[in-house]
Amino acid sequence: MNIYVGQLPYSVNETELKELFSEFGEIASVNLIMDRYSGRPKGFGFIDMPNNSEADQAIKALNKSMLGGREIKVNQVQPQRKNKRTKRRSRY
Repeated sequence: MNIYVGQLPYSVNETELKELFSEFGEIASVNLIMDRYSGRPKGFGFIDMPNNSEADQAIKALNKSMLGGREIKVNQVQPQRKNKRTKRRSRY
């Protein structure tokens, strides 16, 4: 299950996130989103946990918990919806 983690302190790194979530089970990957210009974290990232029940436990336990003085937001990534708009038609 892919998990979104937001409102992270800018000081957090991937190792710290992996340690935090590994208390609940196996971690397949950690992806902390970085600003392409400054190279600093943007304050959110994604955790991939292969076991859905372990991922659900992590979400329930860590959502709205404190990390580095900030209340973090943790939830399951929702699949992107396809845009149902029709193509614009040219007037000409």
